[in-house]
Amino acid sequence: MAKLTTMKFDGTCGMHEHILEMTNIAAKLKALGMDVNESFLVQFILNSLPPQFGSFQIHYNTIKDKWNVNELTSMLVQEETRLKQQGYHSVNLVSHRAKKKWKKPRKGMKSGPSKGKEPHHDTEVHKKKQNKDRCHFCKKLGHYQKDCHKRKAWFEKKGIPYNPDARSK
Repeated sequence: MAKLTTMKFDGTCGMHEHILEMTNIAAKLKALGMDVNESFLVQFILNSLPPQFGSFQIHYNTIKDKWNVNELTSMLVQEETRLKQQGYHSVNLVSHRAKKKWKKPRKGMKSGPSKGKEPHHDTEVHKKKQNKDRCHFCKKLGHYQKDCHKRKAWFEKKGIPYNPDARSK
C-alpha cells in the first residue's frame, strides 16, 4: 500500500507503463484481501504525476464526470504526447567561483578570458616562482633588480649614485 500511495511518475518509462504498474500493485493488494476502489486508484495515479501535468489535474477536478482507469490512461497518454511535442524542458544551473579575483589589465594587455587552455596548477605555481626570480629592470631570470648589472650601468651613465637597496619610482 505504501508503494502505491508514494509512487511518482519520473518519465523513465511511458505513461501507459506507469499506470499499468500502479494497476498491478492494486491487483496484488486485492489478492491479499485489500480491495482498492477504482476511484481511489484514479486519485493515486493523478497524485503520482509531476508538476508538468498540473493543468491536466485541474481540468480533471473541474469536470463533473469522473473517469475510470482506462479513460484516464488514454487521456494521460494523449497529454504526455502533447507535452513532448510542446517541448517541456528544464535547465539546471551550476556555477563555481573563480580562484583569482579579476584585475584591471595593464597597458597593452587585453582583458577577458584567455583563448588557450587553462594551465595546469603545477605549471602555474612554477611560472609564479619564475616571475619572483625575474629582474624587474632587465626582465631576465636568475637575479633580482638590486643585483642587476644593467641597472648599475644605467645609474652610472645618468650620474646618479647607485644604491641597490633604494627602490626606483
